[in-house]
Amino acid sequence: MSGVSAFGALPDGRAVQRITLRGGGLVAQVLTLGATLQDLRLEGVPHPLVLGAEDPTQYLEGMLYCGAIVGRFANRIGGGKFDLDGQRWQVDCNFRGTACLHGGSDGMAVQIWQIADLAEDRVVLVLDLPDGHMGFPGALRAEVTIALTGQGALCFAMQATSTAPTPCNLAHHSYFNLDDSTDARGHLLQVAADHYLVVDQGLIPVGAPEPVAGTAFDFRLARPVGDHGFDHNFCLSDRVQPLRPVASLTAPRGDLRLVVETDAPGLQVYDGAHLNGLPGLGGRRYGPHAGIALETQGWPDAPNRPDFPPAILRPGETYRHEAVYRFERVT
Repeated sequence: MSGVSAFGALPDGRAVQRITLRGGGLVAQVLTLGATLQDLRLEGVPHPLVLGAEDPTQYLEGMLYCGAIVGRFANRIGGGKFDLDGQRWQVDCNFRGTACLHGGSDGMAVQIWQIADLAEDRVVLVLDLPDGHMGFPGALRAEVTIALTGQGALCFAMQATSTAPTPCNLAHHSYFNLDDSTDARGHLLQVAADHYLVVDQGLIPVGAPEPVAGTAFDFRLARPVGDHGFDHNFCLSDRVQPLRPVASLTAPRGDLRLVVETDAPGLQVYDGAHLNGLPGLGGRRYGPHAGIALETQGWPDAPNRPDFPPAILRPGETYRHEAVYRFERVT
């Protein structure tokens, strides 16, 4: 049955709830912690399609960001610094002490979201971040609708408003594994991108977008993910677009495919290299590369790059971002 149940508590005493959604051949388990997709099942498939944890404390440790909505600025801001309307802002440097990652150490992924609306096949979750949270300007109100919209489709509709100009870039951060293997790098990946962003050792983009042609980043035709160490932004467009297919991930046997649709200009592909023997769903243990993250979003470090698609949300505006993950049985 669909509904809400207890999912334990965090070390600081905060209660976590789990919401069960059903529709379109899918069953999704969503946590109020981080608006996290904890489990996802497709009718006729005997294993989960995403990585998840059975203990909520894992989402504060080794499973941090797994399945969560990340922000207020997904991905990285170099040096944790940016200039906005003539003022320099310093935000939390939680990534190697050199960058702000996913909104800082107290970002959306570790917050308890509130249930605003609930039906059998969808839930609306909201979160309020105060002005100055993690060093960012503006009180930010975020809302995400997670819905099973039919025919194997899982939809995330994200929006936000702010009381002051602020960077805003939300993303869904599930790791996908379509065949229950211990290493997902044999999955076939296709990405509709002619360019990608080269990064430095701190994973901050350097220079202009580079062509994928002739590189390990050319996934214009489907091929195995492989062992090239991916944690990079693929440049889908230079601005927000109408919802369109941008990528696919196919199980090595070829019997199950995930099609990703979004209106966002970027897709971060991460091969899950940091996963390290973590306890997962149904007694599974997730080692390196146990899942592939396909994060639709704005481009990393955009607040410092006027040549990138804009990522500043201003009062009176509404940030919007839609991502659809559609699962197809292939015969």
